[in-house]
Amino acid sequence: MSIDLTQDYFALFGLPRRYALDEGALEAAWHELQGRVHPDRHAHLSDFEKRRSMQWATRVNEGFRVLRKPLARAQYLLELAGVDAALETNTAMSPEFLMEQMEWREAVEEAREAAEVSELEDLHRRLLGHAREVRGHLAAQLDEHQDYEAAADTVRRLMFIEKLQQEIDEALLALEN
Repeated sequence: MSIDLTQDYFALFGLPRRYALDEGALEAAWHELQGRVHPDRHAHLSDFEKRRSMQWATRVNEGFRVLRKPLARAQYLLELAGVDAALETNTAMSPEFLMEQMEWREAVEEAREAAEVSELEDLHRRLLGHAREVRGHLAAQLDEHQDYEAAADTVRRLMFIEKLQQEIDEALLALEN
């Protein structure tokens, strides 16, 4: 059993290189590959074969981790397209988006300070819907238009949204304790 460790994750799992992904097919391919490369299946082989099996299993798990998360998958597609999303250094966002983020953050802070669990839950639900909408735009940018610069901007937006979702989750946990 051999895996080409140089192929991209989509090829590894036998999936088309697209943002819109059949999650069931990804999971099925992951289980099939795991069954073939799991180190326990190679425990009786030489040390070299055991190490190689560990490399394969690591690559399969890493690929699954990246492809199953929409944000990580988008970042990976940008990387494959040779686009540096400059996620650490490019924080330039449209004034409209920045204003929207400020409004979301203020609403979260007000609900947190007032200990309004139902308001935080409502904000979380609304933000999840907004994230779905943004991911839809991202799918069109990546899969239909190959507009990688716009997709890089959308990825940065999704990062803000995911961070805000995490802040809401943390506020809810803090209020439950």
